[in-house]
Amino acid sequence: MFVYSLRASTLKFFAVVCVALTALIAMIAFIPGYGGGEMSYITTGSEKEISYDKIKTNQDRIDFLAQFGWKVNGEPVETADITIPKEFDKIFTGYNEIQKRQGLDLSKYKNKNVTRYTYEISNYEGEEGKVYANIIVYRNKVIGGDICSADVKGFIHGFEKPQR
Repeated sequence: MFVYSLRASTLKFFAVVCVALTALIAMIAFIPGYGGGEMSYITTGSEKEISYDKIKTNQDRIDFLAQFGWKVNGEPVETADITIPKEFDKIFTGYNEIQKRQGLDLSKYKNKNVTRYTYEISNYEGEEGKVYANIIVYRNKVIGGDICSADVKGFIHGFEKPQR
């Protein structure tokens, strides 16, 4: 026969542990972007929420770009599997700064295989040449991308339309 006795200090210890675990679980469950859940919306300066996840099909990618007001020509002109480098060089660091300005960060995906989809934009105002939208997707989530000109003296910026 086993007899186990608890002292008041042992009960207090287990109560404190239970309260701490409950607080930790509540933080994980209710704080956005914390723990296992991924942030699926980013609020832009214009106070609209942009969805960056659930990007599985071509139509999902077209709809993603439409959130920013871009119209694209149907299918992507290029689809490429790429690997985010382990170490960022000067150029990639600059590209990641564009991502950070739009609430994204490629440094979280170093050495990961991702897919880049390139679409031709049909409604870029004030530009004569071709303009492309690049979307970088990892596990059905947009993790980066840009809008760029194909011209040698062109431009590159985030997904938002530039202020004119």
